[in-house]
Amino acid sequence: MSTLILYGNRYSGHSYKVRLALMLADISHDYVHIDISLPRGERPEDFRAASRFGEVPVLVADGVPLCQSNAILQWLADSYGALGGALGERQRVREWLNWETNRLGLSLPNLRVSRAYRSAGAEVEAWLEKRLRADLAVLEAELAERRYLAGDQVSIADVSLSGYLWWLSDTGLDIADWPHIQAWLARIAAQPGWQHPDELMAADIPE
Repeated sequence: MSTLILYGNRYSGHSYKVRLALMLADISHDYVHIDISLPRGERPEDFRAASRFGEVPVLVADGVPLCQSNAILQWLADSYGALGGALGERQRVREWLNWETNRLGLSLPNLRVSRAYRSAGAEVEAWLEKRLRADLAVLEAELAERRYLAGDQVSIADVSLSGYLWWLSDTGLDIADWPHIQAWLARIAAQPGWQHPDELMAADIPE
């Protein structure tokens, strides 16, 4: 199969999503940490050449760069036949990936950054928290009815939507307030190959 190089960042849930999928599917890859605190022009030349949008993650497959986390997840599922969901579940997988992009993948990371790293102001945080709580209510209702988002097994939909939820406490919210989401995360964490992002994304960074 392809030789894979993943460029990511230890604080990026989008990078974590891709690396977690690689781990769960037991797909061999190299991981390169990118310091995104550096100005874009000072980041490594190979990363700048591969990253069309100047962002992490980027997955390079046999020299071909792939970007945008959910698109990369879909490519991995299609290319390796792993985590894509059963034949009748794939439309649900696509729907959840698109929902994540506009909803949970917007509200949670931005609120986390504002409350844990650099504040965007009380008004912005209030708007983001209201939106995040609405997103969590949708997810909680769904997971009250099923073990995973597309079927009986973990898929890239679960990988995508769980990506930033391991850091929910950074937003000031408690996952225990959404017990079905909490139980779903526990099921994902029990999968062979799973690691918390604080461990997985820091493992290969030189001291």
